This record gives sequence, structure tokens and C-alpha cells, in this order.
Amino acid sequence: MNEEIRALEPKVLWNKFADLNAVPRPSKKEERVIEFIKNFGNKLGLETQVDEVGNVVIKKPATKGMENRKKIVLQAHLDMVHQKNNDTDFDFDSQGIDMYVDGDWVKARGTTLGADNGLGVATMMAVLESDSIEHPAIEALFTIDEETGMTGAKGLSPEMLDGDILLNLDTEEDDEIGIGCAGGVDITATRSYDEENFPESYRSYSVKVKGLMGGHSGMDIIKGLGNANKIMNRLLMHTSEDFKLRISEINGGGLRNAIPRESEAVIALPDTEEEAFKKEFEARLEQIKSEYASLEPNLSIELQMITSKESIMDLDSQKKVLLAIAGAHNGVYRMSPEIEGLVEASNNIASVSLKDGQVHIKCLTRSSVESSKNDLANSLRSVFELAGFDVKLSGEYPGWAPNSDSAILKTLDEIYQQLHGEKAHIAACHAGLECGIIGSHYPGMDMISFGPTIRGAHSPDERASIKSAQKYWKFFLQVLKNIPEN
Repeated sequence: MNEEIRALEPKVLWNKFADLNAVPRPSKKEERVIEFIKNFGNKLGLETQVDEVGNVVIKKPATKGMENRKKIVLQAHLDMVHQKNNDTDFDFDSQGIDMYVDGDWVKARGTTLGADNGLGVATMMAVLESDSIEHPAIEALFTIDEETGMTGAKGLSPEMLDGDILLNLDTEEDDEIGIGCAGGVDITATRSYDEENFPESYRSYSVKVKGLMGGHSGMDIIKGLGNANKIMNRLLMHTSEDFKLRISEINGGGLRNAIPRESEAVIALPDTEEEAFKKEFEARLEQIKSEYASLEPNLSIELQMITSKESIMDLDSQKKVLLAIAGAHNGVYRMSPEIEGLVEASNNIASVSLKDGQVHIKCLTRSSVESSKNDLANSLRSVFELAGFDVKLSGEYPGWAPNSDSAILKTLDEIYQQLHGEKAHIAACHAGLECGIIGSHYPGMDMISFGPTIRGAHSPDERASIKSAQKYWKFFLQVLKNIPEN
């Protein structure tokens, strides 16, 4: 399996990526991949350490003639987002990723690919194993749990590293050099409700929203893509009062860092309302599909009668929950006034779960400015608390403040221009790179981020460009050769 991937150039990179993708590595369940990387370092005879939280550091001395260069830290995260299409039969806990080539793209069959950040990990493995690549002294830092809390970076010991420069390999545009990123905070709103018996003379229906693009809740939030939870809420809210609709269950979205692609609800309606409701539902459906026609061509909204007779939510709670989700901000909150085209603050209503007397709503709020992150978080907390929710803020992590005077930035910028005859795009990103957290442990470390082109990260549409990987690898090798002297 994946032999066509191993035949791609540069083979040294794609072979390590194929090796890695054979190992299950969902966030929070990295035991096997930690052991895999630890064994990889030990088999090479290199100094290998695993810290208390599970980060792995492999150290390799400089190659001949490079001993007087500054020591570098290469950094990528081991975990991957585990998302799959509903019709895909796949177990992330036991199966390796099934990859294939489609033109210039490497893709996975019905699941996320793990190029985020597997190509960064594979890059580090290739350098550590090589006996021909020129490089200064290296500390290869493989962090855990970047995607669901950054607990690896947070738990990193300030004594673990002594490198001068950090090269983060987690940027997803090959013409971009990253110099900053957003911080974030998880918002979880929970409340209970009274369950009532299924009413007589009512019928049950399943409502399904699916076919949305999804994607990275930071990098893709600027696109204005559909959020399955917000679309479902529109449908339910606008028809609940007119047709005495009652909600039995909602299950929408999943991971905080993925824009939700699908949502399913079980509702109950009076027998006498069926025809009028279907007519109104179709009208609402056409309105929503028209709004998203250019962005979400595969959006599908289905209504189907089912036999369920499950209990329903009490009417007062139903109204408050629908109002809260309608009022909670989703999408871009503020654009950066300093950096053109950069989202400063945003929120993703990532998950809505309603069943058995309990409602759970999960959001991820991001911002490159701490004050606007706090402002948006407080706005969301206010909306949910007014609707009777208990709100918890957790998992907060800092942003990475841009440094346009960075010495390593100047080096990479010059190399990129020499290779390609044009300047790279120097940018901050609206995503949670680990640089901000690592920088808090090592305040004097000069940091930069770059990587190959990846599209659709955090969704089953994730794909990595083959040509871009070649461009990135050539750039990476030149960076290693040109690390400044001590």
C-alpha cells in the first residue's frame, strides 16, 4: 500500500511520510507514534529523549565543516486531526492512512491526510537519517497534541533545548515565511434541560446538513464557508414557532479546529403540520443554498420521516438554546488593522451536542491580539450565560508576536529570492502554531516558520502538492547550508 507515494520525488521525504502515516497518531492518542519516533532515534544511535508529557527530542551533531554554525531546533508536531466522511469506514486508532496520487496532489481515501504536520515530521526524520545532507548541530523537537490543546508545547521543559534558532515546519503555503500566529482559547458551554414524553399525534423527522467544505478553523475562516451548526440552527429556529416543532436530538460538528461540515437533528412535528412544514422547509433550503452557491456547491439539506419516538426538549430550554446559537458569533470577528488580509480575531462554533437532557457547545476563539481574544470570548460567554449555560474557558495559549527584524528571517528571505527570483510572502497566520508557546519557554530563541503547500487541512479534502514538496525540500536544504555562524 502507498507504493506510488514512495516513488515520488524527493523520495527521501515521501518515504519517511509513508512510514509515518502507517502509524496511527490521533491527537491525545500519540503513544504509538511517540514510540515510533523514539525507536527511530535510538536505531540511528542519536541522543534521544522523551519528556514527561511525551515530546521527543533527537539530537544530531553538525556535519563536517558546519561546527561553527548556530545550533538549530527543527520542530513539527506528531499528532494529526482525525476527520473522515460519514460514509467512510475507517478506524484512526488502528489503521494507517490510505494515500493515493491524483495529478499533482497526494490525497487520502475519505479521511484527513496528515500532511499537517506529517510532512514536517518526515522532513526532520530524513535529515536525521541522512549521511549526505549538510547541516549545523540539530535538536529535532517532535511535539505532541498540537491540534487539540498544544499540551506538548505547553509542557516543554525550559531545560530541554539549547538551540539558538527554531525552524517550525508547519506553514501550509510554499511561498510564505511565517513570522507570527494567533493565540486561542477553548469555550465550552453546557446546560441541562427537562425531557418530555414524545407527544401524541406527532411524527419524527431526521434533518441532515452535509456536503460542506469544512477546513481549518483558523486558516480557512476568512473564506466565509458554511458552518453546519449555524445552518442547522437557522432551519430549526425559523420553523420552531410557526409549526410547533420540538427538538429531540442534535449532533453537529466535532473537533474545535475544524469548521463543521455536517449536522444531524431529530425533530418532532404535529401530523397536521407536515405539508405546510415541508413547503416552508424547502423554501428555507433554497434560500440557504442560494446564499452559499459559489462557496458550497455540494451543500445538501435533507428531511426524512423516521420512526423514532424519543423524548423531546422542554419548550423554554429549546427557545433559549436556539437563540443562544443564533446570537453566538461565528466566523471573522475583526481583521488586523496592521497587516492587510490577516484575520485578527475569529470564532468557530465547532460542536453542538443535544441529547438525554444535556446540551454541550464547543467553540475555539482565536486572535493575534490578547485584548480582542478576551473581548470576543467575553461576548460569547455573555450570550451563553444569558441563555442559562455554564461557560468554561480553557486551553488558552499565547500568540506569536511578529519580529520583522529577525536575523533568521533575513537569511530565509535572501535564500528564497536567490532560488526563485522573487520575494517570499512574509506573513503572520491566523492559526495556532506552537512558536508562541515555545517562545515563552525560550525567550531569546529566533523563530521562523515555513512548509510545503497543503490544502484542505483538518478535513477529508486535505491534500499536499507534489511539486510544492519538491520546491520546499530544495529550499529547506539551502536553509540548512546557510545557517549563520556563531
